[in-house]
Amino acid sequence: MAVKQGWQGRYYEDFEVGDIYPHPIGRTVTQTDNIWFTLLTVNPNPIHFDAVYAARTEFGKPLVDSTFTLALVTGLSVGDLSQNAINLGWDEVRLPHPVFDGDTLYARSEVLSKRESKSQPARGIVQVRTTGFNQEGVIVIEFRRTLMVYKRAHAPQPGTMPDFLVAGQDDGASGSAL
Repeated sequence: MAVKQGWQGRYYEDFEVGDIYPHPIGRTVTQTDNIWFTLLTVNPNPIHFDAVYAARTEFGKPLVDSTFTLALVTGLSVGDLSQNAINLGWDEVRLPHPVFDGDTLYARSEVLSKRESKSQPARGIVQVRTTGFNQEGVIVIEFRRTLMVYKRAHAPQPGTMPDFLVAGQDDGASGSAL
């Protein structure tokens, strides 16, 4: 049996202007996500956690914290865009439609530009536009993101895996009957 390495993400050389990456994982937002994120970020706006207050607004129910939406949609794109990168910034963040508890978000990104880094020759600069959609295909967020992406030959190596994972050995210690 052959052990095959998992996806390691894209490197600078893999990006081409105009490429579109539909990110394969969706994520359903829960009430707990929204309340915890609101509390963790010390956001006291009751529209995010007070159902009685929110019912009096034009939305009729609590809104998901917009910074959670930004973080979630960014996270959906990491495997395709920034697994081998660092963020330099987000620009032009737009929230054209609200997100509610129970919505499932999906995302896709388009490569807008790429160039060699002037200060970091082992990396390049890639700019993308990411769009987040709800389960009905309605755009809930759009933003531009700038990344400093490692070139393949200069990327840090991922953490070392235990030999039993790499070799596919089963020493019986796990107790699994699979």
